[in-house]
Amino acid sequence: MSEISTALGSRFKAAYAVEDSWAELGDSPTVYDLRVTSFGVNLSRDSFTSNEIRSDRQTADQRQGMDDISGDLGIELSYGAFDDLIASAMFNDWDSDDNIIIGTTQKSLRLQKAFTDIGECHEFPGCVISSWSVTVEPNAMVTGSFSVMGKTMKTTQTLDGAVTKASNAPFDSFSGYIREATSDPTSSDNIAVVTGVDFSVENNLTPLQVVGARQAQGLAEGRANVTGNLSAYFASSELLNRFLNETETMLEFQLVDESSNTLTFSFPRIKFTGSDISVDGEGPVTMSLPFTALVPSTSPMSVLMISR
Repeated sequence: MSEISTALGSRFKAAYAVEDSWAELGDSPTVYDLRVTSFGVNLSRDSFTSNEIRSDRQTADQRQGMDDISGDLGIELSYGAFDDLIASAMFNDWDSDDNIIIGTTQKSLRLQKAFTDIGECHEFPGCVISSWSVTVEPNAMVTGSFSVMGKTMKTTQTLDGAVTKASNAPFDSFSGYIREATSDPTSSDNIAVVTGVDFSVENNLTPLQVVGARQAQGLAEGRANVTGNLSAYFASSELLNRFLNETETMLEFQLVDESSNTLTFSFPRIKFTGSDISVDGEGPVTMSLPFTALVPSTSPMSVLMISR
């Protein structure tokens, strides 16, 4: 029996390029390595089976539906490596001061997954970040995921060369700070009892499907919903009272890598939408406080601002 040749995850490579317009690359685009822990973006199609009634009890026909490009990219968040994906998630560009806020301009990418050991490559034009999540937990690297929607998938045996955009080490939860305050968070003390924080940006994308085409003709964005969760040891009712009294507050946390690069996430106006204080044993009692980010009345009037 001859040796079986099969693709191995240890030889997998992901890459991306920024598109000039949806599903269209410019001349000589730069292709960047994409640092991922998982690559779940794929093409799927609905199937439609004929309902024709036959005397032999068998199926007359079956057809495939429209292309559905979707899936998740798992990551370990690191400085500089995901700036273009963050821009797609935020529907905006980074400004000259290295800040980015929620915007209204769709940013599309061309994703590529390459099985280098068998010389096969799959490309996904017209990919937009439908949602983005970040999770910060004690004694762990900062992780996250980008959920993607796109136009279609192409197969090729030509592997594009890719350059490294950033090779910084992943952020961890040991450095930086997290602050919460009903006034300016920069004047507030760090919250020492926090056991975790996470948030997500949901863009509510909808593919534009038309008769006469198997592929979506665009992606329509809805409201940008930014929600999250703050978990902490239950040391007092101070945070709980924010929820009970429906008190608006602010939240800000900063990540610092081993080269002193920083990413700061600022939520200038949030409301806690629940509280869960569960006693599951004899150890420390924790509480979980989900929150929703709201538009502030002061500039830059964004529910989330990221600074690098």
